[in-house]
Amino acid sequence: MSLTSYSVDEGIALLRLERDEARNAMNTQMLEEMLAHIDSAGEDEAVRVLVISSNDHLGLSAGADVREELDEKGSLHRMELFARVYDELVGFPKPTVAACHGAVVGGGAEVAVACDLRVGGSNLRMRFPGAQLGVPVGPARLVTLCGLATAKYLLLTSRDVSADEALRLGLVNRVAPAAATEEAALKLAAEVAAHPPEAVARMKQMLHRWDGVVERSADEGRGQVEWQRSGPGLPYHES
Repeated sequence: MSLTSYSVDEGIALLRLERDEARNAMNTQMLEEMLAHIDSAGEDEAVRVLVISSNDHLGLSAGADVREELDEKGSLHRMELFARVYDELVGFPKPTVAACHGAVVGGGAEVAVACDLRVGGSNLRMRFPGAQLGVPVGPARLVTLCGLATAKYLLLTSRDVSADEALRLGLVNRVAPAAATEEAALKLAAEVAAHPPEAVARMKQMLHRWDGVVERSADEGRGQVEWQRSGPGLPYHES
């Protein structure tokens, strides 16, 4: 049974997380499906913008599924998939938009900030719990997005951030009613898709090259995988 859906309409690809019974917590299957959809969107010349959303406006994703039954090898593989998802989104050649409604936590928040643009739902609760959980993830993309001082504030406190605060801190570009977050994200994507795709892709490439976020994201990903391999790592439950 698929945990995601993917569709393309008028140049906009919509990747939805569809595991609302688990608060869209990301397990191995979901991460693999996400990577396959991201790859499809990248190769499809008809796609101009990729939007990531969920089928539940109460939450984009609660992060990693720590209840997933895995052995040591499986837990390492899952962490590798997380790193790949972040890197694939950061390095994606076309613009990306995240619909950030409800709970956007941990891995869910990392997916959101790996995208180029974000629409926050009025019910947004975004949190980066790396310091709280001991996970060495977050700085690479967050510093690029909102600066060093704000990244420290968010990462070291692991606090919940509301929609209004997220807008003030630069975490989201717009705020929409909770149930209309995806619609607003698609509208923003359509604004970007209206421009010549070659020019947009070139502009994104220039911005990333001058900022160095692609390289920093990859370096952070290697560190989080090594942390899972030889450090405490995320907990896992063997069947």
